Amino acid sequence: MESKIKDLNDNLAQAYLGGGQDRIDKQHKQKKLTARERVHYLLDDGSFEEIGALVTHRAKDFGMDKQQFYGDGVVTGYGTVHGKLVYVFAQDFTVFGGSLSETHAEKICKVMDLAVKVGAPIIGLNDSGGARIQEGVRSLGGYADIFYRNVQASGVIPQISAIMGPCAGGAVYSPAMTDFTIMVQDTSYMFVTGPNVVKTVTNENVTSEELGGASTHSTKSGVAHITSSNDVECLEDIKKLISYLPQNNTETPPLLPYDLKDEVRDALSDIIPDNANKPYDMHSVINGIIDTDSFYEIHKNYAENIIVGFARLGGRSIGIVANQPMYLAGVLDVNSSKKAARFVRFCDCFNIPLLVLEDVPGFLPGTDQEWRGIIVHGAKLLYAFSEATVPRVTVITRKAYGGAYDVMNSKHIGADMNFAWPSAEIAVMGAKGAAEIIFKKEINNAEDKDAKLKEEEAEYARLFANPYSAAERGFIDEVILPKDTRRKLIKAFAMLKDKHVDVPKRKHGNIPL
Repeated sequence: MESKIKDLNDNLAQAYLGGGQDRIDKQHKQKKLTARERVHYLLDDGSFEEIGALVTHRAKDFGMDKQQFYGDGVVTGYGTVHGKLVYVFAQDFTVFGGSLSETHAEKICKVMDLAVKVGAPIIGLNDSGGARIQEGVRSLGGYADIFYRNVQASGVIPQISAIMGPCAGGAVYSPAMTDFTIMVQDTSYMFVTGPNVVKTVTNENVTSEELGGASTHSTKSGVAHITSSNDVECLEDIKKLISYLPQNNTETPPLLPYDLKDEVRDALSDIIPDNANKPYDMHSVINGIIDTDSFYEIHKNYAENIIVGFARLGGRSIGIVANQPMYLAGVLDVNSSKKAARFVRFCDCFNIPLLVLEDVPGFLPGTDQEWRGIIVHGAKLLYAFSEATVPRVTVITRKAYGGAYDVMNSKHIGADMNFAWPSAEIAVMGAKGAAEIIFKKEINNAEDKDAKLKEEEAEYARLFANPYSAAERGFIDEVILPKDTRRKLIKAFAMLKDKHVDVPKRKHGNIPL
């Protein structure tokens, strides 16, 4: 028995070395952790249990039968993060460049299946050169097996993808179907076709970083939800994200102990400028409402005219969607609509209540937006809010104009509680534009057109540039003092915690993709 135990220990020691010390050293020189180092840093100390450590590939062509590595380029298993069960796979770039083979894919599929059966998040740490070309269609089939499971798990368990190295070709579609994609600055990239193919087809000269680096995908494409400066920060970001989420779609998000005291926040009264056209930072409103330092922003550098992220309110995990007057006056456009719609749908999947902070002058006009499909993209956000059955609360801080008022979680599309500050302006459009249309004839016939315009503008503002007309009709449940917002919201979400909605029986709706 002693010799058999030695054989086992020798085999496991070989598996733990991956592609060997030289390749491990090379990984470190590139400022990257190895797959095992990443897994052990991510999970609670001593909690990792590995599955499939002694798996090897089955390929025999091209001399592959003479190149065998235990684990076959991916570390898989389960453990805990903050004491919560998670499943994890980490591709090992030291073994065949982390390329995906038939057995590599089987290992990933095994932990994905377990995650769905048990009801726990799946975390993928991607660092791979793509499909293992020596295996041909078998490696492509392996990717498809993973894609299928991504779809089956969608909305059932949280799926998080960290891109911690290359991710190209078919490999990018699995992260794209997961809930959150985190990229590492300078050491990771994602693209369907690489710079060489781009050069051949379009004659463009572009680097891997320019084509699909973390900066590109966090600012231009929106593919990356979070950008981390290095491997360690990336793993810390995953831990932080997990802390806001439930284990699966049948559970509610964690409720941390919180001792409610005096929840009045006087500083909120000084944020909105007297001039309605002057911008302010909506982050100030968010931070004045939520539990201290609890906001975790998602898609921070993409479509900055809208803010989305997780926070805690009285210990309760919530999702926040907020217009940002500091960028494009907070208008809704193609990118901001897609960004917010995706976030709203995630929160609804996993029973995370939604808080909407509204200051929106409308949709962005122009040929660029119309030709890019602002109609259908704006409808995505409208659809997402209308579909959501989680507790939904809106606070209108200032402007709520036109169709954007309807879209931003209005009472008419199913919001549970709608509050407004005294500074709120709820109307079809701004007073000046409305006066120019309604009183066009009177203004044109006046001796002093500017004075007449200002007079009619003031009259329209008196009638509609306030929250009271909407409150009279019950579209606003309560006009509240800014300082009381936190207290009102804590009570509202507590009141709504057992909300239940019976939806029509259907296979699924047809969101305007």
